[in-house]
Amino acid sequence: MHSHDLVDITIIGGGPTGLFARFYAGMRRASSQIVDALPQLGGQLTALYPEKYIFDVAGFTKVLAKDLVRSLAEQSAQFGAREHLNQRVVGLEEGDGHLVLVTETDRFPTRSIVIAAGIGAFSPRRLPQACAAPWYGHGVHDVVTTPEEYRGKRVVIIGGGDSAFDWAHQLQGIAAHVTLMHRSDRFRAHGATVAAVEAAVAAGSADLFTFHELADVRSEGDRLSGVQVRNTKTKETREVACDVVLPMLGYVSDLGDLLNWGLTLEKDEILVNSQMEAGRPGIYAAGDVTTYPGKLKLIAAGFAEAATAVNQAVHWIYPERKVAPGHSSNMEIFGQKDD
Repeated sequence: MHSHDLVDITIIGGGPTGLFARFYAGMRRASSQIVDALPQLGGQLTALYPEKYIFDVAGFTKVLAKDLVRSLAEQSAQFGAREHLNQRVVGLEEGDGHLVLVTETDRFPTRSIVIAAGIGAFSPRRLPQACAAPWYGHGVHDVVTTPEEYRGKRVVIIGGGDSAFDWAHQLQGIAAHVTLMHRSDRFRAHGATVAAVEAAVAAGSADLFTFHELADVRSEGDRLSGVQVRNTKTKETREVACDVVLPMLGYVSDLGDLLNWGLTLEKDEILVNSQMEAGRPGIYAAGDVTTYPGKLKLIAAGFAEAATAVNQAVHWIYPERKVAPGHSSNMEIFGQKDD
């Protein structure tokens, strides 16, 4: 198992709150790192809706989720801190006067921890049909990061929620054809998006199959060439030619080993105080994973909580440093006159 160098603050979670926490740690001249179970930075913004606009982030009239992630990543990387992705946390140890965060493959010694894990470590819910398993990664993809990858391709999307309908709508004009398939006629997506997809179906640029499920995968050599789908009512099957299958079945989330760390928990959320302390010395939390009276689960709130958590962690590690950082416009670290 690989052991990393000791840092001041390890941030669990690479979503917007975690990224801002990494920036703030660098601004306070504290060494830091991000550890995240997902393969990309951005958390839910990247995994669930990278192409959707966000309208309630200060300073932006509107901003694409993926663009917000990119800006946050650039801002937080300017001090040289690293991120460690595909790292699922499985334990926490103490030794030599510091904490050690343990993942399935690595050990991360750290003086403090900021948990910014959102809804916890989450992974896409996989198709239950065994025929799909060999095609994951080369024909079946449960995360869309670059829509241009599907330009000119025939795409089958499976699901009835926001992600399924969002991508069925957003791939219009990019994919050669989009087919959306769901096991019922009840959808869990926003009405306006459902209406947009239904309009595309009426115009002939998309298909919508309700009461259908995947029955088999067709291939030509080592290339996925189509799927067989089954009507759940009549049991009749039909063939649908396609190049790509996008299962959009939601995510499975889990706080995992964090539940065993002696933190103050309330219904699988971390109860924090006004200093973002999580109930164990040296451990703080911020963002959607936290709860307290009046809690708002907003990106804007997560930013403020990240700043509070990091400032408290810095003061806890280095008592001679003030909790309040002062104004960034007067900081020497940014080349300005220091207060």
